[in-house]
Amino acid sequence: GSWEAMLPRPPFPGEGRRVVPAGRSRARPRGAGGGTVLLPSMLMFGVILASSGLLLMIEKGILAEVKPLHPAAVEGARRGHGAGDRGGGEEAQGELEYQVLRDIRNRTIRTVCGQRAMPRSVWELPAGQRRTVLRHLLVSDKYRFLYCYVPKVACSNWKRILKVLDGALESVDVKMKMDHKSDLVFLGDMKPEEINYRLKHYYKFLFVRNPMERLLSAYRNKFGEIKEYQQKYGVEIARRYRKNGANSAGDDVTFSEFLRYLLDEDVERMNEHWMPIYNLCQPCAVRYDFIGSYERLNADANYVLDRVQSPSFVRFPERQSWYKPVTAETLQYYLCNTQRRLIKELLPKYILDFSLFAYPLPNITSEFCQQ
Repeated sequence: GSWEAMLPRPPFPGEGRRVVPAGRSRARPRGAGGGTVLLPSMLMFGVILASSGLLLMIEKGILAEVKPLHPAAVEGARRGHGAGDRGGGEEAQGELEYQVLRDIRNRTIRTVCGQRAMPRSVWELPAGQRRTVLRHLLVSDKYRFLYCYVPKVACSNWKRILKVLDGALESVDVKMKMDHKSDLVFLGDMKPEEINYRLKHYYKFLFVRNPMERLLSAYRNKFGEIKEYQQKYGVEIARRYRKNGANSAGDDVTFSEFLRYLLDEDVERMNEHWMPIYNLCQPCAVRYDFIGSYERLNADANYVLDRVQSPSFVRFPERQSWYKPVTAETLQYYLCNTQRRLIKELLPKYILDFSLFAYPLPNITSEFCQQ
């Protein structure tokens, strides 16, 4: 029953450290009649469930409702590349993997959100939660879409795009400090009947990111670069979690101190930069048409722009050369140098982000960290 039991295991003796490429399929159709096909990707699905969603699904009694993809969907995804086309084959196989992951995410959200206790609309949410989600839904009446912005998931670039689509900004490449309020329309500023109409008829989307990676990005940005956050949060964190911390200017907060602060915070009162995505966007109360991911940011963003029929000259901006993203190695370094107890105690606050959006829990076993 411990969180440690849910962490990915180290290799069994004899397995070594060999990694099987994700695209190599060994699965065969089940039965002569062509029953469901269990791809190796579905094996990945099992790992995801075991690491992040299994306890939740067992508790809800819904594990049996998640089914593998139908063979027709698999065959459709495989079409268009021959066995001899290695480059195209790998690209198509990667796309297949992503389609399976998206299918997992959609099924999990539908199944979890279908439970009786989950909200069916924004009006079923407590007032504070409803206020939060409506404040994070940006509106484009011209292109009839709603975008739930999540800080630290490229939301500044999306806000630039909205301003360009509305004519308030000439180009997404304009060099200027981002104003996160002006020239933007928030769903929360509208009347109930206007809110209902847009929730029912507009295209709705959001973008998600690995929860721990998002937290590390927020920590490095806000406490390493932004004076306002150092003074407002950093000073308080140092005073609360450090001996003789009263003398700190808030610019030397450690990652462990930041996690301790999050552990003691009420989720509903968190700053938006580290509030769970579930609480910001309420994917059970708002039925999103598309959930993009930070890992495929450009491709998913341009898919959305095509879907809402934005002008052809509007494309998601390339990452700035000065931007230093959080790499998998950087994240693992921080996690492995943080008390395991802290991370395991914090995970329940973000478990819906891990489970609904199909992100595996971090591997912080001593064997893995020693490697």
